[in-house]
Amino acid sequence: MFALEAGMKRNYWRGKEKHGWNSLKQSYHHHRYRRTNHSNYAERPEQEETQSPVNAGPSNSENSPSSLTQNSVAPELPGFYYDSEKNRYFRLLPGHNNCNPLTKERIQYKAMECKRLRLLEEEEKQKKKTARAGLNSSMLLQRRQLGLLSSTSYCRLVHELKVNCMQRRKIEIHSPDSSVAGTSNFKIIVADVACERIFTVNDVEHGGCKYGIINLSGLGKESLTVEMYDNLYFTNRKVNSVCWASLTHPDSHVLLCLMGIAETPGCASLLPASLFSNSNPDMSPVLPDVRMSTVDVPLKSVTSSRRWLCRSYMRDRPGMLCSFKISTAWSCAWCLNPQADNCFSTGLTRRVLVTNVVTGHRQTFGTSSDVLAQQFATQTPVLYNGCRSGEIFSIDVRQRNRKGQSWKAIRLFHDSAVTSIRLLQAEHYLIAADMAGKIKLWDLRTAKCVKQYKGHHNEYAVLPLHVNEEEGLLTAVGQDCYTRIWSLQDAYLLRTIPSPHPSSKDAIPSVVFSSRLGGSRGVPGLLMAVKQDLYHFSYN
Repeated sequence: MFALEAGMKRNYWRGKEKHGWNSLKQSYHHHRYRRTNHSNYAERPEQEETQSPVNAGPSNSENSPSSLTQNSVAPELPGFYYDSEKNRYFRLLPGHNNCNPLTKERIQYKAMECKRLRLLEEEEKQKKKTARAGLNSSMLLQRRQLGLLSSTSYCRLVHELKVNCMQRRKIEIHSPDSSVAGTSNFKIIVADVACERIFTVNDVEHGGCKYGIINLSGLGKESLTVEMYDNLYFTNRKVNSVCWASLTHPDSHVLLCLMGIAETPGCASLLPASLFSNSNPDMSPVLPDVRMSTVDVPLKSVTSSRRWLCRSYMRDRPGMLCSFKISTAWSCAWCLNPQADNCFSTGLTRRVLVTNVVTGHRQTFGTSSDVLAQQFATQTPVLYNGCRSGEIFSIDVRQRNRKGQSWKAIRLFHDSAVTSIRLLQAEHYLIAADMAGKIKLWDLRTAKCVKQYKGHHNEYAVLPLHVNEEEGLLTAVGQDCYTRIWSLQDAYLLRTIPSPHPSSKDAIPSVVFSSRLGGSRGVPGLLMAVKQDLYHFSYN
């Protein structure tokens, strides 16, 4: 009996010693923490294991930390990062005191990069993909032959199939000046109506931007080369907005909105596209900020001599630049309606300015917020505007300036700043994107949202929308550097394309989509410009 009691005591003390040694080892690793269900655990370190309640039976295993990890989402603790694979919390270190800090931004970037590489690998392995279950070419052809699909629906669904089978190929860019080819990062690319040319804005190393035009005529099924002409045309100002302008003939000029710097005011500049053609090899570089031959139209007054210069500008000196001094400009648009011929608009800080290039006449409309997006209707001389406040309104430019805001014809509202607006061909519908990542389709007749395209990511950037109504597609690049393509008809997300380069703020791709890249006999697909590279996602 006494021997039995002595053995029990020895086992008891041995267990105490073992437990104390384990506790000492656990307390040594003071940088690792396990998630528990305590609300005040941000105040003190966690132990490796939580003590079980008294008389806890097998039924309490559901409340153990391991089961909680599987059945619930780990809460965020200030100053800690939760690793789901290791089922532990780790302390976040300050970034300025360590060579390789464990910061929240670095952790998020690492996770995004792993996801991007995984998607790129999946795209290379999976050649044939289907956006919708049960949708394939043979089924579409059979339904078309049976008369179950109209020609419009058949073409739209065929484009959906082709979009999911697009393969990425890098394009070789040739330039008459080999020293400037591929030396600067693409910032903006904008295609003309025929998709024969692409105007490019490139960042330069010393600050500012450089312009160029890419000719897509060489882009074919067997040839993946394009010609780029930049003529060393550059400015030290930031380019906020770009659009093609039809002044003497369709897409004869390019309209740019430039930010002001220091004491230099902003301006809206018209560049003749012929400046970037190889037919003018001897033309000297033109600097829009300092060239004395530019036509400057102040906001306060337009003299008769300056009006004469504007009228004779394209007739007598077709190779010169036309520039209009304005305040900070966020957006621009060119009007193609004959009732407002040769007019363009600029979205400024709390006002809209409509200017006639030939006469210099201008109209000013005051707003309550900055205008970040604009587009003219073609059937009527109506200008649609998207504001930082989230409001979308229209202006009939035939009316004269009015005080207040009684001139607003249509008013729509988003919850965040509107960054892009696009009218559909019938001009009964408008698509708008905002900084909350929402893309909505509005019925202008009822002023109601009828569809929402989900999946877009944006927090603060001004990112454009690309609508291809003939193909029934909507394309947008998010701030996460993913290019997403939706079906216009039912807002179904067809494809998400990762960027070929690591995601960053200065590496957001700029894209152009068309079924006729290079003109009427061109090839269909998506052009993506990112960093110094140009990629073609061709139909398979």
